[in-house]
Amino acid sequence: MAVREFCGVVGVSLQGKGAAPSLFRGLRALQHRGQESAGIATTSHGTLYHRKGMGLVHEIFTQELLDSLRGSVGIGHVRYSTTGTSDLENAQPIVVKMHDEDAAIAHNGDIVNFGRIRRRLEAQGIDLLGNADTETMAQTIAVEYGRTRDLDAAIRRACTEIVGGYAVVLLVGNRVFAFRDPLGIRPLVVGTLDGGVAVASESVAIELMGGKALRDVAPGEVLVLEKGQIVRTSRIPNSGDRAHCMFEWVYFSRPDSIVETQPVYDVRHRIGMRLAREAPVEADLVVPVPDSARPQALGFSEVLGIPYAEALIKNRFVERTFILPDQKRRELEVRVKLHPVPGLLKGRRVVLLDDSIVRGTTLREIVQMVRIAGATRVDVRIGCPPIRAPCYFGIDMKERKELVAHNRTEEEIASIVGADSVHYLSIPGLVESIGLRAEELCLGCLTGKYPVEVPEERHRFQKSLAEF
Repeated sequence: MAVREFCGVVGVSLQGKGAAPSLFRGLRALQHRGQESAGIATTSHGTLYHRKGMGLVHEIFTQELLDSLRGSVGIGHVRYSTTGTSDLENAQPIVVKMHDEDAAIAHNGDIVNFGRIRRRLEAQGIDLLGNADTETMAQTIAVEYGRTRDLDAAIRRACTEIVGGYAVVLLVGNRVFAFRDPLGIRPLVVGTLDGGVAVASESVAIELMGGKALRDVAPGEVLVLEKGQIVRTSRIPNSGDRAHCMFEWVYFSRPDSIVETQPVYDVRHRIGMRLAREAPVEADLVVPVPDSARPQALGFSEVLGIPYAEALIKNRFVERTFILPDQKRRELEVRVKLHPVPGLLKGRRVVLLDDSIVRGTTLREIVQMVRIAGATRVDVRIGCPPIRAPCYFGIDMKERKELVAHNRTEEEIASIVGADSVHYLSIPGLVESIGLRAEELCLGCLTGKYPVEVPEERHRFQKSLAEF
């Protein structure tokens, strides 16, 4: 895997205790979704408290800093940049004015008509401080709020203009507004905490805050959290269809999360079993690329009866190479991140299981590492179909020329990464493994067909790149 993933959001409303400790725990549970920056905003008696920084959650938020974040309601965010540069100015939550109130907003995803909306706001005389699409979304809502004086209605109206995949938490006064794009491309879960309620990008974040995840927020649903409870729900117009990002199950989400009622670990295990049936191979060892490929490798091993081995050991004190901010750093970090177990691979035919290939550079380094460790043959099996088209909804892969599978065969890809063979899971195999209908999934990066119109795609590559 060699792309960057998106962000994680969390929001809480509690009774009788501070929100900051819960937000801190929730963000730590979501750290895998972004390691560039983190931030927390809370409110108490009309005052907004806001802290953010570059780096990991536990590096930024000391106990003293958490104690300064007063109030029983708040939101948090971990980020890597998909739109906007990687700097503190674009770290979230972003503080804006909503009519005459200070507000904070954080979001996961991408707005595909970001440029057009930004130009329209600038034409209206609105100064935008940064270049992240989160601020553009906030100002769009603020404009509607100025017209309606009804924040619920302002969000719904703004979201009819905003095109993309997003999960948003907005803190205004003593309320958290949590909402999701009309197709549910980006995930958002709601649950209960001791003395309150919470929303988060993944169910595991709510559980690690000491709560219980109840359900996925519906596509286009707007929740209002206040005084420790959900006080209101409404829907964005024309919402209800579903296009959930398939990458949540393939890679993004933690294996102990549940996404759209489908346990992530179970989906990944089914992917490995299906892949073994679609692309069997004779080998001595099945070896996962840690961490997300472990369940796939176990399923593959079980079906074919090939021994499973943790032959690549991950250094848990380095960043995920996937979300490092530039390709050169990702390549340099691979050998720091992974190291083969001495002697385990020598003289063995190895099946290397990875969750996906995007650019191919990281996998090439890993295959070379396995060969240097003495493997006589390296066959690669990938638990995701070939990524042939850009993603515009929160994954940093916007150019076809970056994608190793674009206009290449499996044989050509095997040559590029230095493997004896490469085989991908089929699209039907992925859909069946996830357990939802194809019509309920966003498969745009696999097929070139997107669930909403994308301005960048309007005049090019409109035809599907893969039929199934």
